[in-house]
Amino acid sequence: MVKHQWKIVFTAVLCFVSVVFSATNPNDLRIMNDFRKGLENPELLKWPEKDTDPCGTLSWQPHVFCKGDRVSQIQVQNMSLKGPLPPDFNQLTELYNLGLQRNRFTGKLPTFKGLSKLQFAYLGYNQFDTIPSDFTEGLDVLQVLSLDDNPLNKTTGWSIPTALQNSAQLTNLTLMSCNLIGKIPDFLGTMSSLSVLKLSYNSLTGGIPASFEDSHLQILWLNNQNGDGLSGPIDLIASMGTLSQLWLHGNQFTGTIPAGIGTLPLVELNLNGNQLVGQIPQSLADLESLQKVDLSNNNLMGAIPKFKSGNISYSNNPLCQTVPGVSCSPQVTALINFLGGVNYPVRLASSWKGNDPCQGPWVGLNCNSAQKVSAIILPNYHLNGTLNLSIGELDSLTDIKLKGNNITGTIPKGMTSLKSLRSLDLSGNNIEPPLPQFSSSVALVVDGNPLLAKDNQSTTTPSPSTNSPDSQSRNPSSRNTTSISDSSNKEQSSKKSKLVVIVAPLACFVLLVLLLVPLSIYCSKKKKGPFQAPSSIVVHPRDPSDRENMVKIVVSDNINGSTSTATGSSSQSRFSSGIGESHVIESGNLVISVQVLRNVTKNFAPENELGRGGFGTVYKGELDDGTKIAVKRMEAGIITNKALDEFQSEIAVLSKVRHRHLVSLLGYSIEGIERLLVYEYMPQGALSRHLFHWESLKLEPLSWARRLNIALDVARAMEYLHSLAHQSFIHRDLKSSNILLGDDYRAKVSDFGLVKLAPDGRTSVATRLAGTFGYLAPEYAVTGKITTKADVFSFGVVLMELLTGLTALDEDRSEESRYLAAWFWNIKSSKEKLMAAIDKALDVNEETFESIAIIAELAGHCTAREPSQRPDMGHAVNVLSPLVEKWKPFDDETEGYTGIDYSLPLTQMVKGWQEAEGKDNSYTDLDDSKGSIPARPTGFADSFTSADGR
Repeated sequence: MVKHQWKIVFTAVLCFVSVVFSATNPNDLRIMNDFRKGLENPELLKWPEKDTDPCGTLSWQPHVFCKGDRVSQIQVQNMSLKGPLPPDFNQLTELYNLGLQRNRFTGKLPTFKGLSKLQFAYLGYNQFDTIPSDFTEGLDVLQVLSLDDNPLNKTTGWSIPTALQNSAQLTNLTLMSCNLIGKIPDFLGTMSSLSVLKLSYNSLTGGIPASFEDSHLQILWLNNQNGDGLSGPIDLIASMGTLSQLWLHGNQFTGTIPAGIGTLPLVELNLNGNQLVGQIPQSLADLESLQKVDLSNNNLMGAIPKFKSGNISYSNNPLCQTVPGVSCSPQVTALINFLGGVNYPVRLASSWKGNDPCQGPWVGLNCNSAQKVSAIILPNYHLNGTLNLSIGELDSLTDIKLKGNNITGTIPKGMTSLKSLRSLDLSGNNIEPPLPQFSSSVALVVDGNPLLAKDNQSTTTPSPSTNSPDSQSRNPSSRNTTSISDSSNKEQSSKKSKLVVIVAPLACFVLLVLLLVPLSIYCSKKKKGPFQAPSSIVVHPRDPSDRENMVKIVVSDNINGSTSTATGSSSQSRFSSGIGESHVIESGNLVISVQVLRNVTKNFAPENELGRGGFGTVYKGELDDGTKIAVKRMEAGIITNKALDEFQSEIAVLSKVRHRHLVSLLGYSIEGIERLLVYEYMPQGALSRHLFHWESLKLEPLSWARRLNIALDVARAMEYLHSLAHQSFIHRDLKSSNILLGDDYRAKVSDFGLVKLAPDGRTSVATRLAGTFGYLAPEYAVTGKITTKADVFSFGVVLMELLTGLTALDEDRSEESRYLAAWFWNIKSSKEKLMAAIDKALDVNEETFESIAIIAELAGHCTAREPSQRPDMGHAVNVLSPLVEKWKPFDDETEGYTGIDYSLPLTQMVKGWQEAEGKDNSYTDLDDSKGSIPARPTGFADSFTSADGR
């Protein structure tokens, strides 16, 4: 009887334990059972009908996962499940990952309002037919939302809810083929984390929002909108600096392809089936990152540039040639430029096809018997824009009739050189003065141009050329031409009056200057001796450890361009070169004259070119004393606000930090459009040359010992930036091409245009996404928030490059190994795979492999997915130092102090040493018992620390 009672008690305890420790939350359990009961084919899930405890048994896995007693994940993708979702589905409040894609779920989507922990919602490729208006409210941590290919609100359509803008961590939004209507919301362009946006196959209208100009999007799909589709220009895409994939095909976009598109990291571009006009930008053709481009079925004109790479399609465009790289005929080139001036009206762009304007339907043109264009007749064609100077190159033109358009600006003076021109009708436009002087044989008609009319009225006195019977017979409309002679006389009289008013005081000023200059020269001679032409002064930044405050000065004579060096004591921190317009950036560095840099680089000669980058070109220069420098010159064509920000950032940062493994900035120059930075010269160039291109450049491959030294040098530089400098800096673009090598193959980190100051007391700082794909830390790429751990990730990728000799990202490699960091993570723990992955240029033995395995492990830690799992750069230094700096005692006793017994007390050793060296006895009164320390003898090193504190 007692035994039977114990069995009952034991069974009860087991039941209690089961309920307490493994039972699902009752509310979650009810919703999950309703979910299963609503399915028409629940047997596909193989969930038990009796054992209904998702969190208490393994039988619900791998489709349901719990956190404690709460359902946290549902993963039933691609199982052909059919049925609705429970209406109170949003009460699964611990749900953070939902994968329902590629099934046959039907009915109304329940609201997701209240799912405050939901991060991933994959709902695409189902048959949901309704979406509630509050569906996205409260999804504050949502990162991915996919509703692709669902017939949502099929009759009325739906718009992206404004509540979605509160999902600040959203990275992927894919809403393809789900009946979206209306315009693309502006707030999508302001979401700093959003990197993937796919809205294809909907019914969206309007244009690309202006807010997209500064977005961080990497993938943008807006293709194949139903109905009228999206429209408007696409100019702003040129400023979307992170865009790698752009699909705009199957819409009604107009305007030209922006020239700035060549600055984007585009891999794939599809503009097929729009109404784009103009010429294909050469900058697009020069993009080496491009793999696939489709420009077909537009109204693109002109020649086809040679694309550097990729699969290119440009069929069904009115191009002048069919072979890339072949220029258009001079006539066609001039006409296309003329059309560009009036913004390529589609009606003309679509008909001006081929390379011969006298063959085919070139609307508005007439040709003579010599097959040359003789007339441009386009009255009332709604032309908007200006007259391009190229029209003056069509020397066979006799008649130009552009009446009744909206042409603005002035008439190019080059048109006066058209020797065959008989009539020019620009009446009814908006031409501005002044009018160029045409030959008297030209019938010029300009009435109806408000800016040319005097007192808003036209004088209709015929010009001499229009009075001749011959001219009237050629051009009947010339009877109504406007004379400009009277108004010209009045204007000339007025100009003379104004000229007197201006010239008189100007002459007085010049006279005053002529009197004052000799006087000032005389005074200068009296004070400073003989007068000399001003020189450009370059002061190199001081080493902070230089206690004598000495600065090195490079002086350049502006007349003959010679340079010399001198040293002197100075507290001045900046100079103006006195040439052109110079602006000083408050940075502690000094302005250098452009003329000095022209002289030392032989006017930026091609043979002095060291390399090219996104900023511009780097040239080698040499001063008269043999000092070599590197001059980085910003290309005039890329001087944007972003480029200027990077220019000023580099100056600001390098004036605040000094370290043996950071490239030193020696000065800078800002004159007119010139922007130049001057650095110390690094003879061996970038690390990337020696890792990836050593064979083609005929260089010796880097040994493992040198690679270890380079890794340690970089680690020390980054440790200094992160934690040893007076402020904490984040580099943001650490990569092998920004690591430069000296003749001794010691490394220095360069390129500080993207450096960000890490604010005190904050773990991260939000910033615009910048850097290089392949080196970007995942949290930075996704959220835009950055810490010093992003640099640690980049350093880990550099270590992988040093180990493998492979680039961080290579689209030509297999998909598995395309991203070095991801691939290396999978092979680093296997000795066999790691051995196979080591750079073939390295001679690996057992001893070498031990250190390789250590570096591989360090690289893995540095590239951990979570920033908190990555070490600080100080740890990297500690790991690398023992591998590089293996100290051993020096065995050569000839350099030691012989005859000294080191077992004696300190005072007796010093006394013995003095007697042996013949020194005086000034230190013999030391008292060992008191532990006093004598002052250092004269001549002892005063300091052992460098600028970086090491």
